[in-house]
Amino acid sequence: MQILDRTILHMDLDTFFVSVERLLNSSLRDKPVIIGGLSDRGVVASCSYEARRFGIHSAMPMKMARNLCREAVVIRGDMDSYSKYSRMVTDVIAEKAPLYEKASIDEHYLDITGIDRYWGALKWSHELRQNIIGETGLPISFGLSVNKTVSKIATGEAKPNGEKYVVKEYVQPFLNPLSIRKIPMVGDKTYRLLRSMGVSTIQTLSSVPVEMVQSVLGKNGLEIWKRAHGIDFTPVVPYSEEKSISKEKTFETDTIDVAMLDKLLISMTEKLCFNLRKHEKLTSVVTVKIRYANYDTHTLQKKIEYTSFDHVLIGTVRELFKRLYERRMLIRLIGVKLGGLVHGVQQLNLFDNNEKQVRLYLSMDKIRLHYGPGAIRRASGVLAK
Repeated sequence: MQILDRTILHMDLDTFFVSVERLLNSSLRDKPVIIGGLSDRGVVASCSYEARRFGIHSAMPMKMARNLCREAVVIRGDMDSYSKYSRMVTDVIAEKAPLYEKASIDEHYLDITGIDRYWGALKWSHELRQNIIGETGLPISFGLSVNKTVSKIATGEAKPNGEKYVVKEYVQPFLNPLSIRKIPMVGDKTYRLLRSMGVSTIQTLSSVPVEMVQSVLGKNGLEIWKRAHGIDFTPVVPYSEEKSISKEKTFETDTIDVAMLDKLLISMTEKLCFNLRKHEKLTSVVTVKIRYANYDTHTLQKKIEYTSFDHVLIGTVRELFKRLYERRMLIRLIGVKLGGLVHGVQQLNLFDNNEKQVRLYLSMDKIRLHYGPGAIRRASGVLAK
């Protein structure tokens, strides 16, 4: 398999949450800063490089993080501010880039193939990075290479606040000495499995026969083996911002069965929440909709703190329905909409949730991804069609 002649730029904001907080409060500069839940039950959503030197990392229980670095400044975090600065960065990129993909709240992929002929890819990328820094004040790193995998790994090597260009001919020499942890798709479980086989570097992994890698790692084995060889055909997907997701149910026979409606609302919300987490998004606006038998339609909306957790959103949906359904007439349609969506990984909504709660959701979502969205559901919504 050959490496395609593409030019892919990966840009990643350095310790994004912390960088935004430092823009808003300059006294935080050079201090160990932790973003996350303020109680001992919370977990770390992000931390500064100064805090990382103490062994602190994302998803660590806050109590442990505080014990590791007692002088750390702990901040709950403000998703509204983070979303605002994320949009600012995206706006700068959108103005300059021919094709870009917003992979998360703090990282973008750009396909700048062909730019070499006119400006030079490295020069163009450098100038874009300087524009972002100038417009937002945020530190940002980039990796530039032949595909998404190599570019993302290069960005990791460029941090903090740096640039790394890996030309096609140097892809394998660049990858070889690096830890297998650097390969996207290699999580803790895969890492431990490969290490038990004596595989620690990308060079060693790339020398293992593909059949052996597949037999050990299953369906992801081939893809990981290809990435160890610097091969990744994944395209840059044009970015479009989805503003909301929703579910509605129109009844064949109008109903006044409040118990059934409650179960249906729970089921709808649960499915929407799974969809949010699957696509790494958070919501800040919840809307409940009712259409009566006479086609009279009413909605009620509530602004909430960013989340994608069922137990938070189900409570809000039930509250809105209780406030909305006052006429006690037959209902023809009911619906739930989650709006104000922003990109964000799971850690973004861990500010007030304990580690056990997070692990529960991760386990449930893993089952759903493997067996289907309806494989595991809340008992309170099971009877809903």
